[in-house]
Amino acid sequence: MNQEKRYFLIVSLNLCVLCFILQIDKCSAVDPQFVVCNKSVNCRYGPRISFPFYIEDVQESYCGYPGFGLNCSEQGFPVVHIAGNEYVVEDIRYQDHTFQLKNSVFNSSVRNACVSDIKNVSLDNRPFKFIKEPEFYLLSKCNGSISQNLSKHRIGFGCGGENVNDWGLAMFANDESFESALQVCEKHVLVPVEMLGDKGSNRDVDYLGLLRRGFRLKWTASNCSECAASRGHCGFDVINYQFKCYCTDRPHALSCKPSGKNNLRLILGSVLGGAVLIILVVTSIVCCYKKEHRSCLYFTSRKKSCDRSLTHDFDGSTSYHGVSVFSYVELEEATSNFNSSNELGDGGFGAVYYGKLKDGREVAVKRLYEHNCKRMEQFKNEIEILSRLRHRNLVTLYGCTSKHSRELLLVYEYIPNGTVADHLNGDRAKDGFLPWPIRMNIAVETACALAYLHASSTIHRDVKTSNILLDSNCCVKVADFGLSRLFPNDATHVSTAPQGTAGYVDPEYHECYQLTDKSDVYSFGVVLVELISSMPAVDITRRRHEINLANLAINRIQRCAFDELIDPSLGFKSDAQVMRMTTSVAELAFQCLQLETDLRPKMDEVLETLKHIQGTYTDHIKDEKTNDSIVDNTECNGEKVPISPTSDKVVLLKKIHLPPSPISVTESWNMVTAVLEQFDMVRSISTGATQCISYKIQEIRRKVAYLLLFHSKGHFSFSRIRKVSYLLLFHSRSQSSRTVIYQATF
Repeated sequence: MNQEKRYFLIVSLNLCVLCFILQIDKCSAVDPQFVVCNKSVNCRYGPRISFPFYIEDVQESYCGYPGFGLNCSEQGFPVVHIAGNEYVVEDIRYQDHTFQLKNSVFNSSVRNACVSDIKNVSLDNRPFKFIKEPEFYLLSKCNGSISQNLSKHRIGFGCGGENVNDWGLAMFANDESFESALQVCEKHVLVPVEMLGDKGSNRDVDYLGLLRRGFRLKWTASNCSECAASRGHCGFDVINYQFKCYCTDRPHALSCKPSGKNNLRLILGSVLGGAVLIILVVTSIVCCYKKEHRSCLYFTSRKKSCDRSLTHDFDGSTSYHGVSVFSYVELEEATSNFNSSNELGDGGFGAVYYGKLKDGREVAVKRLYEHNCKRMEQFKNEIEILSRLRHRNLVTLYGCTSKHSRELLLVYEYIPNGTVADHLNGDRAKDGFLPWPIRMNIAVETACALAYLHASSTIHRDVKTSNILLDSNCCVKVADFGLSRLFPNDATHVSTAPQGTAGYVDPEYHECYQLTDKSDVYSFGVVLVELISSMPAVDITRRRHEINLANLAINRIQRCAFDELIDPSLGFKSDAQVMRMTTSVAELAFQCLQLETDLRPKMDEVLETLKHIQGTYTDHIKDEKTNDSIVDNTECNGEKVPISPTSDKVVLLKKIHLPPSPISVTESWNMVTAVLEQFDMVRSISTGATQCISYKIQEIRRKVAYLLLFHSKGHFSFSRIRKVSYLLLFHSRSQSSRTVIYQATF
């Protein structure tokens, strides 16, 4: 036993000396991250690759900036993948933070390239931006016969084969023939190009040459000049999400510090530290040896326990955040190896596939995109939110794969009837028409789901018709919580970068970076307009200021031109009940689409209003069954409907004029007139006021007039009108304009 102790003592001393030598050697050693990032790695062709760019699978990710990973193609060119397109990086200008890209289908080294494979370009979740927004379009699947004006825009697609339609059109959005081209071609994509001359004179434009030339993007990343000047190598700490300057000694925040005294202090400190270490080890050898056996047993037990726990966490039969964990193989088999024929949809963060599990359940499997740098965050976010929510109008999450799986997959219940967008203006719109009662029910159930989310301190952040699913009974299931955020109870807003879908994003959120529950209310207002109009939220074929459906709706509602907004096929002009309900929904959408968040109602108020509108329709159906669709002495809001003088006491419901709201029209009109007269009087008195003040008076006059008109229909209380007037008053920037507006308002 004593011999064993002596042997153990000798070995321990040798280890201490070795540690001391290694510590001294470390003082003169070069930091490993500096060594790794110091290596020059480039593709066979193309520009020099350095920070913020790096080559994936060849360099470590900390040598570049997140989102700047490149790959070397089989032909030896550096390529980057954006929105499903592969682009060749032709040139990088590090001094002005720009780089030149061209689609790989135009790379001369690629054979059998097909222009029609190009997809729309979107820079969502990318640290890049266009130097000039693209306005160039490729149109395909065109009719065989085209006009002479369009023939000059014709280009060959080079897809090969015997396809007689192997051609398309290329033109700018401002071309006078663009709208006629949209009518003869089924498909069009937005393609960025770089113009060297005037795009207006596009008679002699070489369109294929434009496409081959590519376009230039500007990037946003940490500046590397200070670090490079100090002979360091730029990198990024992904864990702490901050820039690092890798130097010979260690990583620094911005640049490498000069050596000399610092290195001497480091060496002296290491020597003293090593000496102290030897003393401590020698004095503690005996105690450590006595406890060695017990410690070994303890750590062995802990290791086995940890191994069992790790296995248990990712076993397919267990759960993660309360939902089942599926194996990748199981889901691959359920979706027939993610066969394209099973694809249900393709969103901004992943494709969704139909599948059938071994237990017979039909499921929808979301497969997150590999190139999405935030896919892990969205994966965890959706699980954490859906696992704590249970509502009949929210899609059910069955489970997911392990976060260490080959791919990140989410498994939902399968909703067979598609999305509301499909039924309104998509593929399913051809199969059948959604009648008004079903659309009304969709609005109520969607509002019910969103009100439940807000009551659960959750903001959806991506409310749109393509995220509202319909089951076989046309009941609503709200889906896609990848962008959703938990909202603290004691907070008024969450500051975050704007995300969402174009046409649905709250303008105030987009401008002020402040996310609130009213952001969902704005998006839902767009959904309401889609339901009553059957128009898409964004349509580039509409006039410039009406491309966004929200702008179009506000314009029509302000002019009371409901017949130009509401889909006539719903029965707007033929059914008085439908006219009243759709008009009421349009007025509610108008409130939801107000630019100021304080003017928008809360979601539970929206739900209550929609239920009231739907309830009047239900009462009408009951009355029709009782009176055989003939109205005589029918009550509406507690008042009897007056019989028309020209009738014989038997009047169809659609011909009856509905009674006024509880606040009489005369009284409301007097209020409107009084307020507007004050504005006119103040404006005439303040003849010396600036043009800015005069404009503000006109703007406030218009807004208060609309508020009072809504008040006449019972939508707002007068106290709320005073509150809005105060808000408008203090939005003025000068004391003089505040005085004028105050006099005009009160």
